[in-house]
Amino acid sequence: MVLFSQCALADESGVSFWVPGFFGSLAATPQQPGWSLANIYYHTSVEAGGNVALAREFQIGQIPANLTATARLSASVNATGDLGFVIPTYVFATPVLGGQASASLIGAYGVVNTSLAGQLTGSLTGPGGGSIPFMRSDSINDTTWGFGDLIPQFALRWNAGVNNYMTYITGDIPAGAYESTRLSNIGIGHGAIDAGGGYTYFNPATGHEFSGVLGFTYNFINPATQYQSGVDLHFDWGASQFLTKQVQVGLVGYAYKDIGCDSGSGDHVGCFQSQVFGIGPQFGYIFPLGQGLQGYINLKAYAEFGGLDRPTGWNTWLTFAISPAAATPPATSRMVTK
Repeated sequence: MVLFSQCALADESGVSFWVPGFFGSLAATPQQPGWSLANIYYHTSVEAGGNVALAREFQIGQIPANLTATARLSASVNATGDLGFVIPTYVFATPVLGGQASASLIGAYGVVNTSLAGQLTGSLTGPGGGSIPFMRSDSINDTTWGFGDLIPQFALRWNAGVNNYMTYITGDIPAGAYESTRLSNIGIGHGAIDAGGGYTYFNPATGHEFSGVLGFTYNFINPATQYQSGVDLHFDWGASQFLTKQVQVGLVGYAYKDIGCDSGSGDHVGCFQSQVFGIGPQFGYIFPLGQGLQGYINLKAYAEFGGLDRPTGWNTWLTFAISPAAATPPATSRMVTK
């Protein structure tokens, strides 16, 4: 299981609750009952142009909130993030609605660095309706260390031969490092609810696997900025081939699209809808750890394209998970007859 990042519909300053790439291969396949623990190192490097830069200027108070910009030119935002995620999960042995239930809690920690540089020019409309020419040259850099928001998740999975199905619900508890006037944040400053469903085709005999998970995010209003991001649509997918029972190679990808406009008294940039697509390779390896446990290492990377109204670039995920190993089937006895 691979999860989270900081950068959902016309999202506030192009930053969303959902991190594309959250789900990947084998997303809907059943798991072994009991406790498991996943640790993820996530690195991202992204940049954005004038629209996102202007939105950030409004958010951190560099442009008066009672004025509306009619033009923005030659400004950019660059950001890098190095985050760690700790994800304990408990898989219940007792079926729920005929499926397998699991509960997880995602915690994050790390550092995010953001810089904004360039020149904003155009005109501002004042309270009386008149136009005021402006020119602003900015060079701002901000680094934030700390903990991210808490993300609980509940999922149900069903298996029918090579076909596997899942549904999930998750959300954001805004407990992480966040200040509305800061350029870099690890938390997002508001609550959110996300739900969806997925499918995995997995044939152990051939090693073929394909997974896709579709979900939607509803964002609550940010109390610090009075800005409410719209509803997000996101689709994560993975396709892989198991070369052996332990070694997995393949591709991963995602599509992210805002399906509405932002709202709230803190929205000064209009409909600001964002989208992005990503694709890249993946490698996985399963190995025994002894005492009924197994380890799993997965490395995947995404190159982004088709970005709109949000920072885009590339990101990598390195996952190390420990979980109960599959039970060894009992030895069969042979009946001897004369």
